[in-house]
Amino acid sequence: MNKAEFDAVADEYLQLHSRNISASGESPEFFARYKIEDVAREARKRAIDAREILDFGSGIGNSLPHFQSLFPQATVTCADVSTRSLSISQKRFPDAKARYTEVSESRLPLPDESIDISFSACVFHHIAHSEHVAWLEEIRRVTRPGGMLIVYEHNPLNPLTVSAVRNCAFDQNARLIHSGAFLRRLRAAGWQRSQRAYRMFFPHALAFARPAERWLRRVPLGAQYFVTAIRD
Repeated sequence: MNKAEFDAVADEYLQLHSRNISASGESPEFFARYKIEDVAREARKRAIDAREILDFGSGIGNSLPHFQSLFPQATVTCADVSTRSLSISQKRFPDAKARYTEVSESRLPLPDESIDISFSACVFHHIAHSEHVAWLEEIRRVTRPGGMLIVYEHNPLNPLTVSAVRNCAFDQNARLIHSGAFLRRLRAAGWQRSQRAYRMFFPHALAFARPAERWLRRVPLGAQYFVTAIRD
C-alpha cells in the first residue's frame, strides 16, 4: 500500500469517485450503503452480535455512517495507511462511535481476537498480490473465534468495471483480483467456510430489476463481488 499515493488524493477523493462511477447513475453513498446492508444481512445469518468492527482501509470514512446506522451498538475501528484520509474522516463524522488507527509496516495495532466483524471494501487490489495472504493472516489474528470477515472487490470479469478502474486516477497501480484467487488466499491464511457472491448487475436506469440479484449471486458478471469467511 502506498501512503503517499492515498494522502495525495484524499482531499479530492469524493469528487474523483463520483466522476468515476457516474456511468452507474449512482452516488458514492449508494455504493457504501449497499455494502454495509450486506454486512448486516450476513451477520444476522450467522447470529453475530457485533460490538467491535474493523474497517480495513477505511479511507475518508464513507462506510462509517452506515455502520453507525445498521450497527448502532458497535464501535468501528477505522484503519488506513493514509493519515490524511483518517483526518478527513474524523472531521466528516466527529460524533461517530469510532477509533482511528494508522496502518504501517505489516501489523495492525490491535489486540488479538478483539474484533467481531472485519470488513474491507475495494482495498486489496491496491495491495501487492504477494502480500494478500500475510494481510489476511493479520486480519485473522485480530478477529475473534466465530467472527466474520467480509471483503468487497471489483470484478475483473465485468468489462465496465475494468474500464472504470483503468480510467480512475486513484486506481492507476491497481491489480484486480479474480474471486477464485481470493478464496484460495483466504484458505491459505487460515480462514474457514469461505463463500463468494456477485453484486451490482444493474445500473440506476434498471434499478427496478435489482431485487432479482438474489438469484444472480453465483453468476460471475456483477460489477463487484464479496467474499465471506469465518475464523474458527
